[in-house]
Amino acid sequence: MTHRIETGITQLDRMLGGGLLPGTLTVVMGATGIGKTQLGLAFANAGAAQEGERGILFDLTARGDSQNHSEYASRMFNWDLKEQPAGQKLLTDSIWDRGITRRDCLHLFRYQGRRVTASDMNSDQWREWKYEQARKLDQTIGFFYGNFVHGVRRCVMDGIEPTDRAADSIQLEVFEYVYQQILRKEHDWVARDLFRAQFRENAEKIHKHEYNHEQVACLLLYTSHEVMLDDLITRPIESGDLLSNANTIILMGKTREGNKIGRALQVAKHRGSACDESIVPYTIDDQGLNLATNES
Repeated sequence: MTHRIETGITQLDRMLGGGLLPGTLTVVMGATGIGKTQLGLAFANAGAAQEGERGILFDLTARGDSQNHSEYASRMFNWDLKEQPAGQKLLTDSIWDRGITRRDCLHLFRYQGRRVTASDMNSDQWREWKYEQARKLDQTIGFFYGNFVHGVRRCVMDGIEPTDRAADSIQLEVFEYVYQQILRKEHDWVARDLFRAQFRENAEKIHKHEYNHEQVACLLLYTSHEVMLDDLITRPIESGDLLSNANTIILMGKTREGNKIGRALQVAKHRGSACDESIVPYTIDDQGLNLATNES
């Protein structure tokens, strides 16, 4: 049986045929407030039991909205998130020091009230934003690589805001860079991007801290315009769309039965594995998501 990555939610793992597949991208899609963050934290926390290290959180929120990561992590798992300060680039000789490098989260952008789309900015603002993006890529590489060499094998990427055109979103642009140039690249090539001229002098330590990038699982929390689950299920997926490239898609939305509103999720796609595609209601409490038992 193929090794599975547990989500931290037993009933969801059953729906996924035992869990997620390592080395793949999972997209969790739903509107603000539907429970994506709680699911993401459950997934990250489950790394402690399965791999010996909790996962990491990479927050791309740009409008200053709180994702409540710290509050939820503390309440749900007694987990005190240690954040890498935005704008603080790790010195390359600090990478091997776990006490300095091993951090739970990085909130890359902190712009109060600004949406991150080309259509919301003038040309000068867009150039400034692109410069900011480029300047922070080194910090981003250091954050991921520094955690992976110390045993982390799962990451949650949060804060992707909805746009009418994916090409307008700098957040999706950053995500694509991280996914293709960090998560899906062999460890020594990521190290080359990070160390550059100092690669050779760090070669022995790089080899000693080798990790298998094919064992790294990524969960992307994607905020949708759609609120109702039925609308998410019927949402068209275009060729080249983020969803078309994901191995697994989990939809979370509201449901209506008469005058009652509830929440439910559905596994819309789980390539390479059998899965339960039922619509499963869930509730949220202080401990996170509670999925109803599927009796069918």
